[in-house]
Amino acid sequence: MLSRVANSIYWMSRYLERAENVARFIDVNLNLSLDLPAGYGEQWAPLVNISGDLELFTKRYGEPTRENVLHFLTFDRENPNSILSCVRHARENARSVREIISSEMWEQANRFYLRVKEAAANKSAIDNPHDFYTAVKMENHLFDGITEATMSHGEAWHFLQVGELLERADKTSRILDVKYFILLPDEQAIGTAVDNIQWSALLKSASALEMYRKHSKQINPSKVAEFLLLNRDFPRSVQSCLARAAYSLHAITGSRQDGFSNLTEKRLGKLLADLNYTQIDEIIAGGLHEFLDGLQTRLNHIDSAIFECYFTLRPLTGSSSHLTQEQ
Repeated sequence: MLSRVANSIYWMSRYLERAENVARFIDVNLNLSLDLPAGYGEQWAPLVNISGDLELFTKRYGEPTRENVLHFLTFDRENPNSILSCVRHARENARSVREIISSEMWEQANRFYLRVKEAAANKSAIDNPHDFYTAVKMENHLFDGITEATMSHGEAWHFLQVGELLERADKTSRILDVKYFILLPDEQAIGTAVDNIQWSALLKSASALEMYRKHSKQINPSKVAEFLLLNRDFPRSVQSCLARAAYSLHAITGSRQDGFSNLTEKRLGKLLADLNYTQIDEIIAGGLHEFLDGLQTRLNHIDSAIFECYFTLRPLTGSSSHLTQEQ
């Protein structure tokens, strides 16, 4: 497979998954505004800070009001991580590999973009945010279902899986990190009914509440963190995502599942091994935020290794210079 094609497929899936997860991310705050008792105001600045786009937001908007943050994260074309930008980039990548993906996948990616573009034009999402963000999640679910049913599970499909799963693992960790930047107004709230409402909202944002209830009857912060990080059966947990991403990487290279043939497999394998032999008590003792911050850094390093191993165009001669593809 051409590196250009693999790169486009990888980023197509990452961008679509990112759009869905930005919608989930925003839902953490929106759901809480409905459930929390009087006196607990909405907080929007940390939402931008956690997304990693605070500098750009401050330059363009200044004041982190509800309206400004929603527009920045949803429809701002200058924000490369807004929902509109992500879906637009995904569509362009899908268009460039139409000979590889199924026609149904292309049609859904195009339909998804047109729906978000229309919402950006008529401002309906700001008036009915819950309906819009739910629709964004469902559009991506539909794309995933179409992909599973219509695309051959070969090399291209595995690149698509790796992109989607790495993005999902990163965003699940960030959704969990929201708790410590947004959802906890003060230490006195720990263990109260308000605290339980906040953790329930966080689980809902990851579509995890019902599955968590089957796993544990009571809302317990450490058990919630364990479920989202280390549960091997829940498809949005970090460990589950990374295990399936590792499987797809080995399927691409043909290497053994218990070994590695390049830097990407090595880095992902080491991270997965650490998670396999880590317990939630150890994570909490060392600081959950610190663990999540380190996890996100390691995921970024894996993404860099994927670029170097699979997408960089290397010279055919002995020249030390090389060309690179940029997304």
